[in-house]
Order: sequence, then structure tokens, then C-alpha cells
Amino acid sequence: MTSSADTPNNKKRADINMSELSPLELTKALNAFGLGELAESMGIELIEVSAQKTVGTMPVIGNRQPLGLLNGGANAILAETLGSIAANVAAYPDRVAVGIDINVTHHKGVKEGKVTAIATPAHLGKSTGTYLIDIFDDKNQKTASARLTVFFKVK
Repeated sequence: MTSSADTPNNKKRADINMSELSPLELTKALNAFGLGELAESMGIELIEVSAQKTVGTMPVIGNRQPLGLLNGGANAILAETLGSIAANVAAYPDRVAVGIDINVTHHKGVKEGKVTAIATPAHLGKSTGTYLIDIFDDKNQKTASARLTVFFKVK
């Protein structure tokens, strides 16, 4: 988790000029500013950020259900977090992306390690966008697939 000491002096997330940063710089800036309370409590970390591909990880331990498997809701949170970030990069600077639908199909249970999710666009239109998010375990086996639809709202 990030703390206020980790955030650049007197800056807000809105101060990140996404169009002027490389994907690596954008990834570092978003990780430094924080991904929001829920994503941070889940342990989500960004690896790569762009409108065309956003990658992040999440630990399994701490996000399991009573049977010891990664909670399906955790998959949904990871998918929506990454898809929303990618969509907001695509929407920048004149629009913001807000989620309007998500569905997740769980293929395989995961008990330990980390899962890695990759969000890529299936459709980027004027008013809506759809991201496909695949989630993999440490053995690179697909454990879940998600689809996130966003509405591009004019600022």
C-alpha cells in the first residue's frame, strides 16, 4: 500500500498528464499515487499501463474464500481495476471511463501465489468501450476470463 509520504508533493491523480508519459512512467506514477482503497487492500499492483494493454498482479493469500481458493469476487475486482485503468487512458484527456457492466467466468481454482491479469480492448467507440481481461496463475494457466464494458463520459 502507498502512503501519503509516497505521493509526490501536493499533487493529485488528476495532475498526471497521461499523454506525456511513456507506459513505464505512467505505470510508476499510478502505482505511486495509489489505485484506490479497495485495489490497494487487495494488493493489486500495476506492471504495465496503456490503452492497448494493461497488466497487473494480485496475491492469492489474503483474497481467498473459506475453501482456500481465490475468491471469485477478487477476480472481478482485479479485472475491473485493470480494465478501468486502461479505458481511462484511452479516454484521456477529454473523457472519463465509468464501468457499466462486468462479467467473469472462473476456469480454475487458485490456492497460492499471485495471479496476473491482462486487459486488452475489444472495442473502443465514441461512447462505450469493452475490455477483455484474462487472468493467469503462476504457471501461466488461464484461471478466469472477464469482460468489462465502460461508458465514456465527457468531463
